[in-house]
Amino acid sequence: MSRAPSSGPQPTSDAYFAEMWGRADDPWDHGSRWYEKRKYGLTVAALPRPRYRRAFEPGCGAGFLTAALASRTDHLLAMERSPRGVSVTRRRCAAMPGVDVRRGRIPHDWPADTFDLIVLSEVLYYLDDDGLALSLRRAGESLEPDGHLIAVHYRPPVEEHARLGDDVHGALRAALGEPMATYQDAEFVLDVFSSPRPVGGSTPSSPSLSQPPADRPT
Repeated sequence: MSRAPSSGPQPTSDAYFAEMWGRADDPWDHGSRWYEKRKYGLTVAALPRPRYRRAFEPGCGAGFLTAALASRTDHLLAMERSPRGVSVTRRRCAAMPGVDVRRGRIPHDWPADTFDLIVLSEVLYYLDDDGLALSLRRAGESLEPDGHLIAVHYRPPVEEHARLGDDVHGALRAALGEPMATYQDAEFVLDVFSSPRPVGGSTPSSPSLSQPPADRPT
């Protein structure tokens, strides 16, 4: 029996990413836009610990945040769907020990390793409901009991995005609980979560994405 098409948001198409990466080594101008530089600075500054053992950053793009995270981690696994993006990030981080850049996408290429830091920067709003639910489940499973997950997403609507950044963070809160720290302005929202698993505890089940996100303070 064939599967009925989803009535929810559709994932951002592969054609969109192929077109963007066909333009340049930095197709979203991450290296020159003040929005990105400010966001990267706040993301790294929000990390609760000075250093992490093993971190995972899916959707690393051209590797600008990857380079900033490298100084705070012993080992950093960065993942990007585009071969061009993988090559660009490898060149950017070539002199940084401990950075491993692989080709892949979430949720299906989520690594089997565990991490004490997971960084989800501008990546979850590309996913459909099933992809988002699976990504949140795998994040909960792979985040070590003393670990942190930091998520940051653009808030205004974008045609190519499957959902709003605020909807993503509502789903994150439903899966991981209330964040230990949060920042929000007109452009982006940033949340820092501690692991939902206490030492010796179990991983919580995935949330229903039909539940609307909680209201967020401004």
